[in-house]
Amino acid sequence: QLQLVESGGGLVQPGGSLNLSCSTSGGTLQYNAIGWFRQAPGKEREALSCITSPGGVINYADPVKGRFTISRDNAKNSVYLQINDLKPEDTAVYYCAVPKEAYFCPSGRPENYHYWGQGTQVTVSS
Repeated sequence: QLQLVESGGGLVQPGGSLNLSCSTSGGTLQYNAIGWFRQAPGKEREALSCITSPGGVINYADPVKGRFTISRDNAKNSVYLQINDLKPEDTAVYYCAVPKEAYFCPSGRPENYHYWGQGTQVTVSS
């Protein structure tokens, strides 16, 4: 069973950038598709993007387009989420997870994913 670990969150000012990382404490991610989600207080978990092992990308949410970039480095066993021009409404816990289909990016419903990490907090505030 994969154990995913997110990192790179923090407190940033509006307009700033962050590069979140998703890796594993054991095993390899290089053959799996990986999805990024976020969950703000009092809101449902929201699908952001998914990337397959060869690098095919699906962006699930309109807020993602233009500001969020998913990428991966299979040699480093890591998947990244670059977020630019951060806004207060981006404040949330950000999670990565593996699709139950493993190699393909499914629809953005959280129940299509498993092996969730513990999340990394992103807070956007001046």
